[in-house]
Amino acid sequence: MAAPAALQRSVVSPAGRHTASLIFLHGSGDTGQGARTWIKQILNQDMAFQHIKVIYPTAPARPYTPMKGAFSTVWFDRYKISNDCPEHIESIDSMCRGLTDVINDEIKNGIAKNRILIGGFSMGGGMAMHLAYRFHQDLAGVFALSSFLNKDSAVYQALKRNESVLPELFQCHGTADELVLYSWGEETNKMLKSLGVSTSLHTFPNLNHELSRTEIEKLKTWIVKKLPVEAAKTNE
Repeated sequence: MAAPAALQRSVVSPAGRHTASLIFLHGSGDTGQGARTWIKQILNQDMAFQHIKVIYPTAPARPYTPMKGAFSTVWFDRYKISNDCPEHIESIDSMCRGLTDVINDEIKNGIAKNRILIGGFSMGGGMAMHLAYRFHQDLAGVFALSSFLNKDSAVYQALKRNESVLPELFQCHGTADELVLYSWGEETNKMLKSLGVSTSLHTFPNLNHELSRTEIEKLKTWIVKKLPVEAAKTNE
């Protein structure tokens, strides 16, 4: 079988020396460019850093069951938008392989794996949790904005068997979210914490299924804490 085509990506280059990378996964039906533009509109500028490259990949279009099989740019399929149903593990695992290529491209560029963060909005955050906690436990951290994992998630099953140190999780969720309920995000956070993940959950009253400026500013602070500027080596 031919290797899957490389994922398209929109990139915000660091202003200075590139020593870390951030992969941001969009929500269902969006694109990498769309997520970048949305954040840019909220902040009135790109989410950009002195030393961190920001990568926004685009999910390939595939049939999406909650849309009656219509094609949509989604990271994986769902049987329904609910936390109380099985995961579509075949499509999740297939996309984990595609996104592993994005991580490996950064490693080939000389970026250490513990200098790479991954996360996203909604389905993108769910995808990031699968990718990091099942396949890449040596990443710097994970963020999930308005996201959730299903009750019997493969992530939970993997962590029950795990004994290594896990990436920290930074989670945000609006209490007024009517698509991905706040309780689903809260339950995900509690489950991951009980399985040994160092987690934080930032609650945003009256926020629906969307991003807010305060949330992105908090995220940026956490990103720089996890990926601090490295002192230039004296022999360079």
